[in-house]
Amino acid sequence: MDLAIFDLDHTLLPIDSDKAWNQFLIDTGAVDREHYRENNERFYQNYLDANLDIRAYQRFACEVLQNYPIEQVTEWRDQYVREIICPKIQSKALEYIRAYKISGFHTLIISATNTFIIEPIAGLHGVDSYLGCEFEIINGQYTGELVGVPTYKEGKVDALSNWLASKGEKASTIHFYSDSINDRPLLEKANEAFVVNPDQSLAELANDQGWPVISFAD
Repeated sequence: MDLAIFDLDHTLLPIDSDKAWNQFLIDTGAVDREHYRENNERFYQNYLDANLDIRAYQRFACEVLQNYPIEQVTEWRDQYVREIICPKIQSKALEYIRAYKISGFHTLIISATNTFIIEPIAGLHGVDSYLGCEFEIINGQYTGELVGVPTYKEGKVDALSNWLASKGEKASTIHFYSDSINDRPLLEKANEAFVVNPDQSLAELANDQGWPVISFAD
């Protein structure tokens, strides 16, 4: 299987969809403002510093799904996608995805964001599949824990391997696009790595490795 894999936040999108979702919940008054603002900023800085505790973050991200009926949270998510995500869709990113599909590649988003948020965004981009952090649900209730491999750092490589095995497939070619040094393990595994508006650490690595630096900005 030939794979064209894209990170989501600050790669396909020019924003962090997780951070923006939490800010949307704050702005709509759905959550405690101070609690969410403090944690949203703290966890985002941890991500930028490449030392995020992904399980602790996802427990925080899951709180709204534990505190409200799924129908209400889905309604908020739909509004968030319309108002925040849709205006940020980058036509150049869509063109890349379409070109890969025409070339016979299977297009895939792999993101440390949870799949509740990724799902509608993946649909807007027209990718074939997506992988993200999966919330555990027991007896119809979100527990705040994750199932499977968290799709963060080397976890993206492991989750991809598990996904391929579940399909009875092997990756013959991997092209991977990312902005973050957190994705170094998958960038190094890819046959071709592409760096999109990189953070400083990734920009330095890309220079050392000779990886192309591109932008999806219109």
